[in-house]
Amino acid sequence: MADTPLALSRIVAHGLTRPGGTVREVVQAQLAMQGQDLPGVIASIALRTGGAVQDVLDAFDRGEIVRAYPMRGTVFAMAAEDALWVGELCNAAQVRAQIKRRAALGLSDGSFDIGRLILERVAFEGVPRAELFAEWQNAGIETSGGRGYHMLSHFVQIGVASYGSWNGSDNNVHLAEEWLPEGSGLEGRFNGDRVAAATELLGRYFASHGPASIRDAAWWTKLPLKLLREAAEGLGDSIERVETDGETLYQRAGLADEIAEEGKIAREPRLIPGFDELMLGYPDRSYMAGEEHLDKLAPGNNGVFKPTAIAGGAVQGTWKRAGRPGKRSFVLAPWRAVSDTRMRGFERAFAAFPFASE
Repeated sequence: MADTPLALSRIVAHGLTRPGGTVREVVQAQLAMQGQDLPGVIASIALRTGGAVQDVLDAFDRGEIVRAYPMRGTVFAMAAEDALWVGELCNAAQVRAQIKRRAALGLSDGSFDIGRLILERVAFEGVPRAELFAEWQNAGIETSGGRGYHMLSHFVQIGVASYGSWNGSDNNVHLAEEWLPEGSGLEGRFNGDRVAAATELLGRYFASHGPASIRDAAWWTKLPLKLLREAAEGLGDSIERVETDGETLYQRAGLADEIAEEGKIAREPRLIPGFDELMLGYPDRSYMAGEEHLDKLAPGNNGVFKPTAIAGGAVQGTWKRAGRPGKRSFVLAPWRAVSDTRMRGFERAFAAFPFASE
């Protein structure tokens, strides 16, 4: 069964009940928003600002937000000033694993040396990914079979590049030294203090994702529990501890009052993208979906998560947009009986949904 009180608490914590703030403020508060589904993360941001898709695209163009690979080998949308230090804190094991895969992909260390030189030449003012891959291919570096993505993600993970400005359908690739704020690495932000950096990370994760545990944060970041437990000692008054069922959960101070005020709004029908942090920001998603329905979130366990329709603090089913531009329609695949009232609520949410394309 879904855990309705926990679900309602997290809906409020994620800023979905009373959206507001600038794009940069919302993304910075979340720290990192899973972004491999680009239209999905654009919608996730807009749902939390209450603004338009264009506001998100403009924030990319101004360099206020970027997409990077800060942890878990996964691309996330982040405030530009957070991309480097979070990556330096969390990425060491992933970078080592990537380097070990080079031989299996037929890529040599020399390929990466040449690839970096080309990247530094063509991405000075931003370059579409396809053009960068073409430059690599012309230089004799094979980019098919995921090799181009493997190389580019490595350069993003080590802080050489980032996804930045909008080119009409995707983020351009930029050089980090030109696009990301100077001094925003671990040394510049925290004097190289990993515990202080982990404390900042924990504070923002718990404020935006709580109630959550240190183990939740460890799964999200892949940082060692020992480091996170030490970091948790430095959390200030803005984060409070709640004991429940023998486990310590952390949440932003005052969240209980927010829930009391916004609990009714949290129960209202809403639609979220498939890769939204409300579902993917935790190792256990049964709190929202129920154990018996988890296989419906990502059928075949293929890593592709379906958009969900939520009401009453639980997922009621998955949804999609059908039809052609100008003739779009809402299609719900319910997991349980959905009342007419809730269906009308979902249809209103669909009509207001911040789609990134027609």
